[in-house]
Amino acid sequence: MGEEVFRNTYYDFPSEAEGAREVKVFDASCAPIASVTRAFHDAVCVQGSGRLASGATVSFARRGCACAEVCPRTGQQVCFERLDPGRFPHGRGAMGTAITPLRTVAVDVAVIPLGTAMFIPELAGLPLGNGTSHDGCFLAEDRGIKIVGRHVDVFTGDPAMTVRWNALFPSNRGVHVLPGDPRCAALSRRR
Repeated sequence: MGEEVFRNTYYDFPSEAEGAREVKVFDASCAPIASVTRAFHDAVCVQGSGRLASGATVSFARRGCACAEVCPRTGQQVCFERLDPGRFPHGRGAMGTAITPLRTVAVDVAVIPLGTAMFIPELAGLPLGNGTSHDGCFLAEDRGIKIVGRHVDVFTGDPAMTVRWNALFPSNRGVHVLPGDPRCAALSRRR
């Protein structure tokens, strides 16, 4: 695969805010994990991972859970797994490892295999939030039901960073993806 244009989008790691706890989230065996706000449920069922008000981290376990509420944006019923927030501060990706804000991307694994390091030139130079700029290197560590074909979904880790990057380089503008680019060799060794 050479330099190809891909659809670009962003996803993040929602944190539950205060509010009425009116929806239950369940584990893969349909045991309740917690009662959460409707807003948190509706975000975490799309994003795949999130932080409960208690500080616990939950991440996608499986679809098709008859016990779970329907996710309004995907139509799926999703069950979760409680994770160690120290080991998985931003959730877990499709490789079973912790995902990293502004480094992890979700991909269609039929197009880009998990574990592939890639350079995305259009995103090089965007702010990281700590006063430095992004180097343009990303690692395919996740996937999603809506990530189909030539599409990369950049994990920002924070809804405010999603808004910021979307303002600087909007979703669906299109990016060039260079898998295996030598500028990103250090990420290939990270796996």
